[in-house]
Amino acid sequence: MARTAEVVRNTKETQITISVDLDGTGVSDVETGVGFFDHMLDAFARHGGIDLKVRTQGDLHIDAHHTVEDTGIVLGQAIHKALDGFKGIRRFGHAYIPMDETLTRCAIDLSNRPYLIWKTSFRTPKIGEMDTELFKEFHHAFAMNCGACVHLETLYGDNSHHIAESGFKALARALRQAIEIDPKTGGQAPSTKGVL
Repeated sequence: MARTAEVVRNTKETQITISVDLDGTGVSDVETGVGFFDHMLDAFARHGGIDLKVRTQGDLHIDAHHTVEDTGIVLGQAIHKALDGFKGIRRFGHAYIPMDETLTRCAIDLSNRPYLIWKTSFRTPKIGEMDTELFKEFHHAFAMNCGACVHLETLYGDNSHHIAESGFKALARALRQAIEIDPKTGGQAPSTKGVL
């Protein structure tokens, strides 16, 4: 059974269409109008093993906040939809990602009880034209709409580019583990409740 989904969100601030294939090969086709954000979403798709198509048009004449946050909302919704009640998955995943002087870890629980622990800071206010404070906004929006409990922490690092990129890759690699089909679940949600 294909684990795919498409979600469309249109507001006065953003117009977004995102499609995902959880069992893809990491192919991405991303256009948000924010170059560094596109780079991060490409890395997310590649390291998550998720085929991802993103078309975001946002009010960039104001700033990138709505574009980044709303893309996180829709990406979370698309993955949640493709997971179809979290049936048959491993549910938990984790990753440590080194990038030169930086080391970031992420642990995720696809529990349908969204939460974000964010222990990451940046040395610079921007990377390219993207405000570094928007990385937390993206991860929060993603976690809340995916139904994911995400703990993301940069253990150490200096370079803002490396900190941001290791965070996206850590999230992707942890998610890749969590969405894997676990034959021991018998196709059921991995919970003593029987449903997530």
